[in-house]
Amino acid sequence: MKEIISTDNAPKAIGPYSQGVKAGGFLFLSGAIALDPATGEVVQGGIVAETEQVMKNIGALLAAAGLGFQDVVKTTIYLANMGDFATVNGIYGGYFQENPPARSTVEVKGLPRGVLVEIEVTALCR
Repeated sequence: MKEIISTDNAPKAIGPYSQGVKAGGFLFLSGAIALDPATGEVVQGGIVAETEQVMKNIGALLAAAGLGFQDVVKTTIYLANMGDFATVNGIYGGYFQENPPARSTVEVKGLPRGVLVEIEVTALCR
């Protein structure tokens, strides 16, 4: 059985997918990009502003499922430029100071809406 997770505190899906799905004791969040939930527009300010918005969006979806960053077990970070890794890693690390999740980070040719970073999350449901 699966349960669809959604919230107005994170951007609406911009395609045929759900913001998140609970199934089999896990929460699977779709890749989060730096969209402002109020406007649906990409935040301005480069990689720092984008990464901060992505983490806020992830936090809102985790909260909608009754979870938090401590429940995250795996993430995948997609970067348009691996040169941004240290900056993203610094911001990301602030959310996972103890017992961080497993993670993969890859550079990709392009991301939706021309953003610089996208992060996908899997969390363990309590």
